[in-house]
Amino acid sequence: MEERIKNRYNERIYRQALARYGIDPDHAKRLDGFESFIYEYVHENQECILRIGHSLRRSPELIAGEVDWINYLADHSVSVSRAITSEDGNLVEAIDDGQEELFLATAFEKARGAPIRPEAWNGDFFERYGRLIGRMHALSKMYRPPEPTWKRPAWNDPVMLDLEPWIPETEPFVRERWTELHTYLETLPDDENSYGLIHQDAHAGNFFVDDDDNIILFDFDDCIYAWYANDIAIVLFYAVMGAKDWPAFTNTFMTRFLTGYAEENRLPSAWLAEIPNFLKLREIELYAVIHRSFDVQNLQDPWVKRYMDGRRQRIEGGIPYITFDFDSLKTVSNG
Repeated sequence: MEERIKNRYNERIYRQALARYGIDPDHAKRLDGFESFIYEYVHENQECILRIGHSLRRSPELIAGEVDWINYLADHSVSVSRAITSEDGNLVEAIDDGQEELFLATAFEKARGAPIRPEAWNGDFFERYGRLIGRMHALSKMYRPPEPTWKRPAWNDPVMLDLEPWIPETEPFVRERWTELHTYLETLPDDENSYGLIHQDAHAGNFFVDDDDNIILFDFDDCIYAWYANDIAIVLFYAVMGAKDWPAFTNTFMTRFLTGYAEENRLPSAWLAEIPNFLKLREIELYAVIHRSFDVQNLQDPWVKRYMDGRRQRIEGGIPYITFDFDSLKTVSNG
């Protein structure tokens, strides 16, 4: 989280946000949140999540677009954490931060279930995972925001992708790789069969699995208009991290994932060749965000330390995030 947002947050903001949603302070529990302040609470026997973000990151209109998209998916049989209204019937509550900006409170039903168990991380699950993402992409083709100002940003809108301030000036080759990649991606077609509203962060930390093996997806804060293959690449980016043999896992995971995906949405096989570029996009994005949010000379978080180990050299050298022939998956992409 940006320091300028942390520094504006206080007890007054917290209490007002609770009051807007009728939350008893004794029943609110702080959870970890990377970009927002997150709380768990119970209201009328329903487990819920309160998220308090800031207009320096997202405008009220963009958050309205996010929650409308979430509820559209819920209304069309996608397992997501539905957004719920405040005491005044609002999906977004704005609270003055005292510095001419706003804290923005939203609430959601807490996802059923729990994080996926290691023994359930298998081929059958990968197919269900693919069906969920495929269903979401198919619905994206039909979704239209009810208000023009609610339309979520495109992938290259500075509100979502302003990386240069966070890439150190002492790393010109990282900046160069980023510029080259960004310039190339802007040449890709954005037709309705390949490009639409995507989650952009649908990794295992952003879903639960219930007792019936349903995957319940949450945290749509980063949803944008981008290529469906980008969403798939981001899923793979995080999924592969726990594997010992990355190419072998990629083959197993993507074969089963795309099999499930093809049941819900058609991905033209030509987009498989772009997955390495989308993987590199996420690799550089995460590298920049870590520079923004952590003291990279004194990293304490074990996951962040592992990720950053040798990362600069890999980016500067143009080394693929995963060494794998994605064209080999054409037979399962339904292209």
